[in-house]
Amino acid sequence: MTPLNRIVIIEDERIAAANLQRLLKAELPQMQLEAVLASIEESVEYFSSHESPDLIFADIHLADGLAFDIFNSVAINCPVIFTTAYEQYALNAFKVNTVDYLLKPINPADLHHAINKLEKILMPSDLAPKTTEQKPLSPDSAPQYKSHFLIPANNRLIPLEVRQIACLYLEDRITRAILFDGRQQIMDGPLDSIMAQLNPDIFFRANRQYIIAHNAIREISIWPISKLAVSLSVATPSRIIVPKARVREFKEWYTK
Repeated sequence: MTPLNRIVIIEDERIAAANLQRLLKAELPQMQLEAVLASIEESVEYFSSHESPDLIFADIHLADGLAFDIFNSVAINCPVIFTTAYEQYALNAFKVNTVDYLLKPINPADLHHAINKLEKILMPSDLAPKTTEQKPLSPDSAPQYKSHFLIPANNRLIPLEVRQIACLYLEDRITRAILFDGRQQIMDGPLDSIMAQLNPDIFFRANRQYIIAHNAIREISIWPISKLAVSLSVATPSRIIVPKARVREFKEWYTK
């Protein structure tokens, strides 16, 4: 059986990271903790210069975005167990080398089950291919993305077609949509939650503040330190900057 010795934790909450280390020590006494990484930027930098460990535990919701951005930015070939308090990310989690998806607070029994599951996958006697890559989703289980939103406001529901949205942005902890006709609409929920409901072929999470629509992009400029500045066909309250760690993914998204 392949040993699970070298482990990396991606977690921006110090207490949660310490608790996971404690649970792992009890479950895998032989483990060597290679690193505890607290952000997308730090993780991309780390994996760009270090080989993949035996196993990664990754919180999905980090301070500078979603952990999926890490796996879209650098090649990581080891199994991943995601930990999160947000159930809506389960489907996206299984698009990478995911073994399991644990909800916080982590239950020791759930952790034991996840480790057991991985060890069975890695058993040499297993006749199945030695990979944790997931099979493509069948049509029946394919993601269903929003085509319309209903926005609660003053005892009524405001209908909003997704195709009307040029971008969404966060300001003063309030999420707003800018429509192609220039109107703005306050949305119900954080950017992370809304992005999980949108078709990623049409919308892109440019940074922590903005989600942009493909057909709203008017101009793309090269920005210092390998960043990009994106101008839309509608006025935005601030410049939209795609950080270096997301540039490659943005280019692939825009040109496919």
